[in-house]
Amino acid sequence: MDMEREEERLVRFIREFTEEYGFEGAVVGVSGGVDSAVVAGLSSLALPGKVRALILPERDSSPETVKDAKLVCEHFKIPYKVVSITPILRKMGVYKLQSFLGWFVPYSVKKKYALSKWKEFGGEDVYNLDLSMKGSKELLKGVAYYRVKHRVRMCMLYLEAERLNYTVVGTTNKTEYLLGFYVKWGDDSADLEPLIHLYKTQVFDLARVLGVPEKIIQKPPSPDLIPGITDEFAIGMSYEEIDELLLKFEKRELPDDESPKVRRLKRILEDAKRRTLKMVNVEDWERGAHGEERKGESS
Repeated sequence: MDMEREEERLVRFIREFTEEYGFEGAVVGVSGGVDSAVVAGLSSLALPGKVRALILPERDSSPETVKDAKLVCEHFKIPYKVVSITPILRKMGVYKLQSFLGWFVPYSVKKKYALSKWKEFGGEDVYNLDLSMKGSKELLKGVAYYRVKHRVRMCMLYLEAERLNYTVVGTTNKTEYLLGFYVKWGDDSADLEPLIHLYKTQVFDLARVLGVPEKIIQKPPSPDLIPGITDEFAIGMSYEEIDELLLKFEKRELPDDESPKVRRLKRILEDAKRRTLKMVNVEDWERGAHGEERKGESS
């Protein structure tokens, strides 16, 4: 893909969408990761002077989160606000679900604790258990603990956007979407998604064309929800491996004798279908997933 041409295409898309729907600008949640950095850069080119960034850390965020997010905003000359969502999460009783990860626990200790719990819950199987909402009650409590953070951030983004009549620009890429690596009604909720057709490795290519700071490009991708848990650790493969296999799936080029990583990715893709389920009504249910009537049901 010609990333310089893709940059022009996406800048035009953001600008035309914003104008057509009568928005006066755009709001982007900037996390300090490469996806939000790319979206911030594209938005600043599409809507110069009409982009606002929110940086939304919380108690368990990496110490580098705010610093890196500020670096992105300052690099692209985007005004930003830092708003901690910790008080909201505390009021909701979220932190009581994982009381060990308290204020006075050093981040390095939190990381060790989170990694030990990950292994205890099933290691490589944890990601699939998360997708399929299976596992122990303690694991499900942990799932609720981290997912609510993205949902609170979504509310904050829309509060800011609607106050200004701005659009909310999402940051989910194709790899994340296919693997279910997002939170339903959280970081998947936006008015437009400029990166949803791009694999993660393509987002890195686009970041270089946009001139995203190298520190952000070199940073291990992480949802920054659970201390020490990066994307590639959770999935069990590097993004290069994942995207290479996803492209082969797309072109139907996989060999008959499947490797463990191929089998794992197929299982993830199957379990990820649960994430796409939203607001199912009785008529959709009776028609079935492909518009066919369910066995034993009358229309």
